[in-house]
Amino acid sequence: MQNYFKLLENNRHWAEHALEDDPDYFRRRLGKQAPHFLFIGCSDSRVSADLLTGAEPGDIFVHRNIAAQVVPNDLNLLSVVQYAVDVLDVKHILVCAHYGCGGVAAAASQAEFGLVDHWLAGLRHIQRLHRDELDALADEPARLARLTELSVLYQVYNLTLTPTVRSAWARGRRPLLHGLVYSLEDGHLRELVQGVDGLDRAEGLLPKL
Repeated sequence: MQNYFKLLENNRHWAEHALEDDPDYFRRRLGKQAPHFLFIGCSDSRVSADLLTGAEPGDIFVHRNIAAQVVPNDLNLLSVVQYAVDVLDVKHILVCAHYGCGGVAAAASQAEFGLVDHWLAGLRHIQRLHRDELDALADEPARLARLTELSVLYQVYNLTLTPTVRSAWARGRRPLLHGLVYSLEDGHLRELVQGVDGLDRAEGLLPKL
């Protein structure tokens, strides 16, 4: 329970300091949210969208799952995307994975992990498609890093297949789609792809096999 009570104590301190610095800090956020970004990231506890981007509450609408996957039949994610695009009118969707991801490592292994294996099936399919490229790399860390990068490209591509994004693009070139990888070692974001804003740009997203 000590860790739980520490969280509550931290919350009280944070709220107090926020009001000390800006008496209107919370009042300004009582109205409708209007984030510029939808962040699709990994559930990993070390990867916080707000902290790693320096964003304030209200800047980023967030969806997280194991290994930052965009699964075509995931109604949770599809509902988040629809709400973000059609209601919140976000200007950007970021897919952000991270190096050192346990989900990617699990997908790349031959071990069985139970229910999560269903979730990792897409990653394993990407691994099979790019087996030659991955096997040519020097060591396991390099292969896992590249699999992480490939996954980001595929997840951005999967977003381009969703009816919500395609309908939005039919109305104009927004939202812009971006693919990023976060480094746990130095805290930096690496851009893999940016500004995908239509089906013409979507066709060149995936590496050639």
